[in-house]
Amino acid sequence: MTGAGGARPVLLGLAGDSASGKSTLSRGFEYVLGAERVGRVCTDDYHRYDRAERARIGVTPLAPEGNRLDLLEEHLGELAAGRAIEKPIYDHATGSFLPPEQLEPGEIVIVEGLLPLAARGARDAIDVAVFLEPEEDLRRRWKLERDVSQRGYTPEQVLAEIERREVDAETFVRPQRDFADIIVRFYRQEGEDDAHLSCRLTIRPTLPYPGLRELVGSLSSRGLEPIRWSLETDRRGPMSVLEVDGTCPSEVGAEIEGVVWSYLHPDHRLQRDRIGIVTRPGGGEERSEALALAQLLIVSHLVGVLDGAFEL
Repeated sequence: MTGAGGARPVLLGLAGDSASGKSTLSRGFEYVLGAERVGRVCTDDYHRYDRAERARIGVTPLAPEGNRLDLLEEHLGELAAGRAIEKPIYDHATGSFLPPEQLEPGEIVIVEGLLPLAARGARDAIDVAVFLEPEEDLRRRWKLERDVSQRGYTPEQVLAEIERREVDAETFVRPQRDFADIIVRFYRQEGEDDAHLSCRLTIRPTLPYPGLRELVGSLSSRGLEPIRWSLETDRRGPMSVLEVDGTCPSEVGAEIEGVVWSYLHPDHRLQRDRIGIVTRPGGGEERSEALALAQLLIVSHLVGVLDGAFEL
């Protein structure tokens, strides 16, 4: 299976430390694009050892030697060429491996996990690379909540594991930031909760959205600054920086999203109603304008590459 019109699939690399929000962000992509168009690869499936063996030999899941990065490179190359793969499966509930499964590439393949950008061959296969770096206090709390409620750990075990992994996170996970086209940072300002976090988006190259820059400028002139635009430069060149307050009014968020939607090619399969949805621990849902805009901007890049509108 190949992408629309026989084109090669578009691969999105979504990298970040454990519990950095990768699944929450990627669910929005599926909501907008349609799950039937999207294939998914979790790089945790490419662990070299099961949980018991990692504990025995003292290797963390963040270390390259604890992962089959060579197989990941091979499989992403196959998917990028539009060919199906026989993918391994790692079961987080038991810490062991399940039988492999056949994966068709679809039009878009989301490659998410701890190390999707760590190997050169994997980076070469990926079209749009995203790195998540939430405020560390947030990430640690998210990991504690998830691993206790979903993976059977005690709070003490989670906290000990976070500390044990810190050196490998600093050495192997965070350097992937330098390879990202888009860097997403969620953070908490005073008075904000998890459904209303602020977001800083750093995007290379400068966003090809002149209408978006103009709208952000007009908001400032109207005395509204829940969304701010700036430019930065590092050794790789220029970067656009877009900051969205967690308290951004929904009507302002709708204006911004309307501009981004206007850049997408009309497609009846693109859906707007589920973007930006945050699920609370008790099961309720709320909409985050910052999350919605982050998801929508990344989707616009994916659709742009898929349709040949532009390339990063």
